[in-house]
Amino acid sequence: MSPDAYCTQKAKASGSSFILSFRFLTAQRRQAITALYAFCREVDDVVDECRDPAIARAKLDWWRAELGTLDGGQPSHPVTQSLATARQRFALPVEELTEIIDGMQMDLDQTRYASFKELQLYCHRAAGVVGLLAAEIFGYSERHTLKYAHTLGLAFQLTNIIRDVGEDARRGRIYLPLEELARFGVSEHDILNSRHSEPFVALMRFQAKRARAHYARAFDQLPATDRKAQRAGLIMAAIYQSLLDEIEKDDFLVLDRRTSLTPPRKLWLALKTWFNT
Repeated sequence: MSPDAYCTQKAKASGSSFILSFRFLTAQRRQAITALYAFCREVDDVVDECRDPAIARAKLDWWRAELGTLDGGQPSHPVTQSLATARQRFALPVEELTEIIDGMQMDLDQTRYASFKELQLYCHRAAGVVGLLAAEIFGYSERHTLKYAHTLGLAFQLTNIIRDVGEDARRGRIYLPLEELARFGVSEHDILNSRHSEPFVALMRFQAKRARAHYARAFDQLPATDRKAQRAGLIMAAIYQSLLDEIEKDDFLVLDRRTSLTPPRKLWLALKTWFNT
């Protein structure tokens, strides 16, 4: 199996809503974003699947060293081999790829966040940087587009946090800021034991409002001249915003289940966004 085929298989296996948007790109851009996504999946899986933190740390260190081979070395993993091709075409900074690993490292070191300010660093590393890298792949003519891409990445991460509250809790993690739990009268015990309540719904409405504010800010930051180049990201946003709407419509039943959109609906949103942008 070729490195690109490995990345495609890794991306498809994730079942992510993002994959659909990749189909609208040119071959070279599709190869690059698929390699980037496969890399994100690889390092995320290290944290989620390794029960021994020491082994997970060792694996993340291995990935850091593997990224070092992108500057004149010989990558040994199919994902980094595919990333090497993408980097040649789109000048993807190794420093930003390394920051993604830093975000995964935070999951080993920290399972609670006292405030939203504290959470922002995690969101930047786990998703904001991915947005910046994606913008390089999609293409842009104005530097201001990078602000849009970073803010959109944060919006995606905030949506993921809302969707995955229960799943994360079963891994012992709570990303919702503790000071906000206290403000709405929700305890860590409530989250860890999947206790759905009116205070929890109020807390989640607050989280959804913040996520929507990030989407709105991102769209305001995107220069009109780069809207067509960034259509793949706008497709992702349309799908994720609809997902957020569904979660809210279901009264934020996220503690014991995971909300998703049907493939036909995601395709409709993708086509609608592509032709209206």
